[in-house]
Amino acid sequence: MSANPTDDPTIDDQAVAMEGGEIDDEGLQEPIELTLDVDIDSPSACERHVTVTVSREDIDRYFDDAFSEMMPSAAVPGFRIGRAPRKIVENRFRKDVSSQIKGTLLMDALEQISASGKFAAISEPELDLEAVEVPEDGPMTFEFDIEVRPEFDLPKWKGLEIVRPVQEFSDEDIQKQMVSMLTRYAQMVPSDAPAGEDKYVTLNITSRDGDEVLQRADDEMIRVRPVLSFEDCRVEDFGKLVEGKRPGDKFTAKATISADAENEPVRGKEIDIEFELLEVKELKLPELTPELLDEIGDYASEEELREGIRQNLQRQLEYRQQQKARQQITELLVESADWDLPPGLLKRQSRREMERAIMELRRSGFSESDIRARGNEIRQNSAANTGTALKEHFILERIAEEESIDVGDGDYEREIFLMSLQSGESPRRVRAQLEKRGLMDVLRNQIVERKVLELVQSEAKFKDEKFEPPKNDVEGLSIAMGGDAEIPELTEAKPDEDKKAEAAAE
Repeated sequence: MSANPTDDPTIDDQAVAMEGGEIDDEGLQEPIELTLDVDIDSPSACERHVTVTVSREDIDRYFDDAFSEMMPSAAVPGFRIGRAPRKIVENRFRKDVSSQIKGTLLMDALEQISASGKFAAISEPELDLEAVEVPEDGPMTFEFDIEVRPEFDLPKWKGLEIVRPVQEFSDEDIQKQMVSMLTRYAQMVPSDAPAGEDKYVTLNITSRDGDEVLQRADDEMIRVRPVLSFEDCRVEDFGKLVEGKRPGDKFTAKATISADAENEPVRGKEIDIEFELLEVKELKLPELTPELLDEIGDYASEEELREGIRQNLQRQLEYRQQQKARQQITELLVESADWDLPPGLLKRQSRREMERAIMELRRSGFSESDIRARGNEIRQNSAANTGTALKEHFILERIAEEESIDVGDGDYEREIFLMSLQSGESPRRVRAQLEKRGLMDVLRNQIVERKVLELVQSEAKFKDEKFEPPKNDVEGLSIAMGGDAEIPELTEAKPDEDKKAEAAAE
């Protein structure tokens, strides 16, 4: 009985040699590079149209490898399995083998082009597989479109002059924030007073384009603030509009649908939004008892609670400092970034940009109301926001590469912990949600960009100026008044495990 051929290294080497490979020092096969003719056109800074020609020699080699692998198990009528003459096997199975090697050739060619560094892809190639054929004679040609990172000269980023907002938090600031935090534990009670700013109203809301009803939302309870923001429009002076109204009153406002709204037919249109006031309520704040302190987050005293609130205000200030610095840095860095971005790329990335911005707000301890309002603002200006953010990302990513900046496990843990403070959920649960929604790459980009911005700031010249906190005058609703928009709602914070963190994040 003969020995197993795979036990004989000489036969192994011969088999690899027949397949056209070579053996490295560790006994592993090194693939032979394809002989490719690659022609690249650049319709825009971020788009490439690639035409690839695979040589006849490579095609024949792949056919030969495929048939050599098939021979021991080829079933041909009139012959024992694996005993049919090769010529007969080739004639009988050529069509099937042609389909097989087409996929292998395409995959290997794309991998080789990617490894060549001719461009840095940021999307999967758009390739019509049905249009590609393996010819009987001559080379094989195929084409594809792909989005790439643009090539550009890196702008000067050291020594930038940046204005930095600074603030000292007073006892009055702490008290205001504590009142805001206590609203979560307050009772909502009916009010005989008319509607007014900071009261809560329950509304039926209907939007119309002429006689056509675009959207209807019933029993929506909101806090009355000067501006009411929807996913695709804003009602300015909403506070004045609702002032003095009582249950049963109806009133109308006009709003212009954003040019970036999901419902394309109504983009840019001015619509009517009708409100019916159902109820006016107000909050009755609870007394800060030892029992409530324990329920809020196991605080031993009011002083300890105030210290937690002070720390959260400091995190919010750091966020605003980062955003102010980021805005200035972005303006300076993208000043010369005049490349056009493909509409398809902007549309696909708009949601990712919103997710990134929302994660940044959550790790900085902002309330869900603030996050909804900011999310609506991003939606309403998605093209401009996304375009600027993408250009900024390309530049910051280049700096990260040149400065060898990367992300470690500890970076992920810190970000996830800070987000868990805002949501009141455990870090493990937050991580699971991010992984389930495919947002870990968004988190990675966020961390890398922050590290680069910190590096840029370490090389910058700062001028401090007193920070005046913006008045919180926008109330946000996750409704598209231009019609049903397939935009996932923002995930609401759900307190369950970390009550102390939840209170500090309010």
